Amino acid sequence: MKKYPKIVQCDARGQIVIPKDMRQELGIDEGTGFWMFSITDEGILLKLVEKPDLEGSAAMAEITEKADKLDIDKKNLEHTKAKYKNKGKLEEI
Repeated sequence: MKKYPKIVQCDARGQIVIPKDMRQELGIDEGTGFWMFSITDEGILLKLVEKPDLEGSAAMAEITEKADKLDIDKKNLEHTKAKYKNKGKLEEI
């Protein structure tokens, strides 16, 4: 991890840009969620919100169980899980 500071500017809408090399290093993609903390006299702390793991979830188990009854190809399920794992989006923050 690089330890040197980066200077970014806030635009009129209050948005800042996380530099590309930092996004790549931290695995930040479009739709990544953050917890935001105001640190008194210091600034803002952003902490990544972890994506829920579908593998052990009750919803995924139910979908997998019913896939045969619904004639859903197991390859499509695996493809969807992989796509979510790489590009999972948060619906609500």
